[in-house]
Amino acid sequence: MNPTLGAEVARRRTFAIISHPDAGKTTMTEKLLLYGGAIHLAGTVKGRKASRHATSDWMEIEKQRGISVTSSAMQFEYNGFCINILDTPGHQDFSEDTYRTLVAADAAVMLIDGARGVETQTIKLFTVCRQRRIPIFTFINKMDRAIKNPFDLMDELEKVLGIGSVPINWPIGTDGDFKGVFNRKHNRIELFDGSKGDHGASMVKVKVASTEDPKLSELIGQDYQERLMAEIELLD
Repeated sequence: MNPTLGAEVARRRTFAIISHPDAGKTTMTEKLLLYGGAIHLAGTVKGRKASRHATSDWMEIEKQRGISVTSSAMQFEYNGFCINILDTPGHQDFSEDTYRTLVAADAAVMLIDGARGVETQTIKLFTVCRQRRIPIFTFINKMDRAIKNPFDLMDELEKVLGIGSVPINWPIGTDGDFKGVFNRKHNRIELFDGSKGDHGASMVKVKVASTEDPKLSELIGQDYQERLMAEIELLD
């Protein structure tokens, strides 16, 4: 193989995003493009009369209905790697397109609606990934809404899908009062500022704090601090 071609192949990473319908695949794709620097303002899939539409929803029917009916591929550069994101349809009527798309994926990002947990189409797509030995990252979505207890979601993943789960980020606030996450890899708290009120169309500010910060209770509240410390102890 040509050395230049080999180097280009080696730096490519291709991820497929899979989930049950309406779990937020296209919105997640938009966020990856936004934070990867490929776009400057994320589109919206809410409402037929919205002035902006998701980048990956290019067909007229997708813009009208707010759903993906075909797989879309998007590419951007990030930290020296060429990232390919495959946004797949969630509705079972278009699942054959998703199955074909998974052949091209190095790994899959499995989105789970935090309020609904593991759903039917997610199970089907997970089974396909398992049969093809495609590595899977699990992402619990819609954290800004009231969701199931995170420990219950972990238990559901293990019982329904038969996979062990190791959380990297742990949520702070799960009753519609989401404040941020505890990053277990870097042992730090990351608080998100959603005061812009644009529903995540632009990048949000992140405030980093330590679990040992004496002002932590002021940042997230005494109740949240005590709950977080107890949950971290259980996870460890």
